[in-house]
Amino acid sequence: MTADLLEKVTEKQLKKVGDFSVGDTVDVQVKIVEGNKERLQVFTGTVIGRKGRGINETFTVRRIVNNEGVERIFPLHSPNIVKVAVKRSGHTRRSKLYFLRQRMGKATRLREKWEGKDKDGGRSPT
Repeated sequence: MTADLLEKVTEKQLKKVGDFSVGDTVDVQVKIVEGNKERLQVFTGTVIGRKGRGINETFTVRRIVNNEGVERIFPLHSPNIVKVAVKRSGHTRRSKLYFLRQRMGKATRLREKWEGKDKDGGRSPT
């Protein structure tokens, strides 16, 4: 009974941010409040993990800035997240890409995900 009530309350707060998965390179538009001004800031990086369900769902985005790895954890249904736009889809075989933390430079690139069937039967290039 309380679970149904909790679902009803949180259902109104869920929002459709964007359809993305682990391995995708995304642009996350975040509202930043400075004093009485409000602006949008874009955080571009690779999604290395998703976690949680429902209102508690979060995702982690990693990027390299000045040869230093920067990770941010975003609540998916936060009112401060305006939009998540997928720039590139990466092909992965894992649900968490924590191994990218040890890699630098070109070793952090992921293979591009192919959509649909091609003449090779839908297999990705090697």
